[in-house]
Amino acid sequence: GMCIPPLDIEVKACVPEKWWTLYEQHSRKPFPDEVAEKADEQLEEFSRILQHEGIIVRRPDPIDCTQMYTTPDFSSHGSFSVMPRDFLMVIGNEIFESPMAWRCRFFEYRAYRPLVKEYFRKGAKWTAAPKPLMSDELYDMNYPITNLEDRNRLAKQGKFATTEFEPCFDAADFMRAGRDIFAQRSQVTNEMGIEWLRRHLGDEYKVHVLSFNDPNAMHIDGTFNIIGPGLVISNPIRPCNEIEMLKKAGWKIVEAGQPTTPDSWPLYFTSKWLAMNTLMLDEKRVVVEKERWSKSAKSLQDTYDNLTGDVLIASGVIAYLG
Repeated sequence: GMCIPPLDIEVKACVPEKWWTLYEQHSRKPFPDEVAEKADEQLEEFSRILQHEGIIVRRPDPIDCTQMYTTPDFSSHGSFSVMPRDFLMVIGNEIFESPMAWRCRFFEYRAYRPLVKEYFRKGAKWTAAPKPLMSDELYDMNYPITNLEDRNRLAKQGKFATTEFEPCFDAADFMRAGRDIFAQRSQVTNEMGIEWLRRHLGDEYKVHVLSFNDPNAMHIDGTFNIIGPGLVISNPIRPCNEIEMLKKAGWKIVEAGQPTTPDSWPLYFTSKWLAMNTLMLDEKRVVVEKERWSKSAKSLQDTYDNLTGDVLIASGVIAYLG
């Protein structure tokens, strides 16, 4: 049921420039079969690896993303529902549904609602953040972006495609470490959204806002990734402006190695720095992607051995159809 999203301003501000024409000309059409088939194959392999490590793997319900829908404020169609990290956030025993900013993701919650209801019946708290209207007021409809240079200039000015009209955020713009939660203002997460979460959590958690030299700010884990207690993998070309705060608090900062992703990979939604994505199974086990790190696997293993524990090498690419 996946399809290519429309090139709305909030999408255009996030995706690589080289794919803009594809989005404009093929919106609502499926991704290439060979890409989808490869993604399915790799996802199945990733699932087997997790199951082997004792993880229960659950799947969202399939939904038809090609269906058009209209609210009083906008019309759109879906795109995908394959990234629970973007939409769902678990803090303590509370499951949060995020008020995401892309109009084509407005109904993405439907794929996960049966699972969330199941966990609620078993005792979990369930909080759906205020659903944004997604009217034109949420977006800078005159956001002046025509190329990468524009992105860099606007990011340095703290300007993004989303406004402060109403709260919006993707769960993937937050990273939790114990009672500390790190967040970034991005193309899909505004200050009002961060403040909503801060007030909801109250004094039990402390929300820290970080900023980076990132012209395409969308999701913190391709820039700043916590891989263990007091341990951070940091993107060397997107330095954190608050890094000294972390060092003074005793955190160890390790720069990520250069990604080895082949130029032939499409990467419809992201840059090669998606290679920084990891999955922490616990404090001693981290999952990384084999293909992205094949040329630097030994140094990566040495880095993680010194910092945490076991490295599990998963084959293939399992996110963003990259």
